[in-house]
Amino acid sequence: MKHIPQRTCVGCRETLSKRGLMRIVCTPDGVRYDATGKAEGRGAYLHDKKSCWERALRGSLAHALKTELTQADRDYIAQIISELKDDE
Repeated sequence: MKHIPQRTCVGCRETLSKRGLMRIVCTPDGVRYDATGKAEGRGAYLHDKKSCWERALRGSLAHALKTELTQADRDYIAQIISELKDDE
């Protein structure tokens, strides 16, 4: 059986396969969404649910990325949240 990498959502702390989560990465240009999962920099993983992103934005995302989120980072993340589906 092939090994499937597991990651933990920083919003709800649930563990899933790496491909089942969205990756946010801390770059020199700020926090960015990494669709490829291969961008250089410290990353954190989240479900594609608004509740996980909103919970992570309150503190666990900055802690996971080991950085302070700037207002520009928060605005960027808010834009992503607005495009996500509502929780079922």
